[in-house]
Amino acid sequence: MNLGKLFIVIGIIFLVIGIIWNFIGKLPGDIRFQVGNFSFHFPIVTSIVVSVILTIVLSIFTSSR
Repeated sequence: MNLGKLFIVIGIIFLVIGIIWNFIGKLPGDIRFQVGNFSFHFPIVTSIVVSVILTIVLSIFTSSR
């Protein structure tokens, strides 16, 4: 698979994740800390899920050579 097709697939994956994330919001396990006007949000579980999905997709495409 050439690099252009790979970028298209990755873009579609990010689009689907973005749409799902818009409806779900945040996953359980994401860290949110708020004190007064300061708020900190660290989506650790979401990051892990996205990382696992991208690892699976990229390993499928790189092993098909």
